[in-house]
Amino acid sequence: MDRRIIKLYDEYTHRPLARRVFMERLIAIVGTAGAAEAALALIAPNYAKAAIVPEDDARIDVSRFENAASGIKGYLAAPKGVKAETAGNFVITIHENRGLNPHIQDVARRLALEGFVAMAPDLLLPLGGTPKDEDQAREMFPKVDLAKTADSLAALTTDLKSKNARLKVGTVGFCWGGGMVNLLATKAPNLDAGASYYGVAPKIEEAAKIKARMMLHLGALDDRVNATIPPFEEAMKKAGVNFEIFKYEGANHAFNNDTGAERYHEASAKLAWTRTVALFKAKLMA
Repeated sequence: MDRRIIKLYDEYTHRPLARRVFMERLIAIVGTAGAAEAALALIAPNYAKAAIVPEDDARIDVSRFENAASGIKGYLAAPKGVKAETAGNFVITIHENRGLNPHIQDVARRLALEGFVAMAPDLLLPLGGTPKDEDQAREMFPKVDLAKTADSLAALTTDLKSKNARLKVGTVGFCWGGGMVNLLATKAPNLDAGASYYGVAPKIEEAAKIKARMMLHLGALDDRVNATIPPFEEAMKKAGVNFEIFKYEGANHAFNNDTGAERYHEASAKLAWTRTVALFKAKLMA
């Protein structure tokens, strides 16, 4: 796909642009309204493809959760028969700027198959919760208070650990959620591990507060996010943070999201996932 279309879609989803403006610019690139709709169908998420692990998979249990200490509610997936109250590890799974959608629920189920209890919060709840219309969700995200959201996630981490002395907590997030992983790591000194997928860096002066083992996954073609990383990387080095950064050649922003055909980069997604699972097994299951 023409790189101009991918960059325009990234601007549409993150700036965000009004849909009318986006479509006008897209038509200017591809020539006709029909061609624009066809291009959008290729690049936009198709949640019909989301269920890599079905909800009724016999190896896992799925439910909803509510944590009173943090005010957070969401989706929970666990290995079959594992009770959240007695589990030894949790992975807080943070959604993109579309909210808690079927794809992120599926990611939680994938983590459950790897032996983790995956909690996927709906971080749009203060604004009424994730809507079915993804354009509506996109328009809600600029109104999310990032600092308060990170504080709530830090409270969730603390509350989980207060109930189980042996509990380990990690977090993984994608796009907006990847940036939230980076921010949460500065707010939660008791976090054990964080895997950030193409997430923007937090304020570099906060890097010294990070105690978790960090892993950052970046698409080499993702100029917008990548521009924020070098100062953060240098700050983590100076602070002695234990971290790794992987940059995947040929990969765009959102390369892990297999519901979007044009930006999904299978080889990079599989390698990043293998590295993420290895990180969590080393830090949360040891």
